[in-house]
This record gives sequence, structure tokens and C-alpha cells, in this order.
Amino acid sequence: MKDNFLEKYREIGRRIAFYRSKRGISQETLGEKISYSKSYISKIEASGSDISYSLDILFAIAAGLELDPVIFLLPISEENFEKYRTDK
Repeated sequence: MKDNFLEKYREIGRRIAFYRSKRGISQETLGEKISYSKSYISKIEASGSDISYSLDILFAIAAGLELDPVIFLLPISEENFEKYRTDK
């Protein structure tokens, strides 16, 4: 991963963690839903992590959280959570 994108990956990881917590889903449960390990989800969410991942994984996480994946590119907010839920 290029260093100039590292902060963007970290911010997306923080958003994933926030919305996963908002859904009341553990890393383990999310991992099971999308067929990835808890440790992999943890690495994606870790703000100090330098892991990169594909759009396929981002889309899978969004589906597991019942959210439109665009939410991970927007500021964290209750309004965005309500707007981009796919379970309504």
C-alpha cells in the first residue's frame, strides 16, 4: 500500500468499527457472516494497522452490516447511518 493512502484505509477502518458497534455486532460475528476471521476484521478496523484490502472485502463488510458501502467514504454520523441502511 502506498503511504499516501494509509490514512484513508485507517479512516475507513474506524468507520467500519463504528458502524459495526452501532449494529451491536462483534468482530467475530461479522467475520462469521462474511466468511473472514475475527483477526482479519480486527486488522481492518485497527487505526494503527497498515493492512490493505479489496473492494470485494469492503462490499462484503457492508453487506454484513446491512449498509450501502458508500457510508465508509462519508463522515460518521447518525444521519448517514439512517440514510445508508439497507435493512429498511
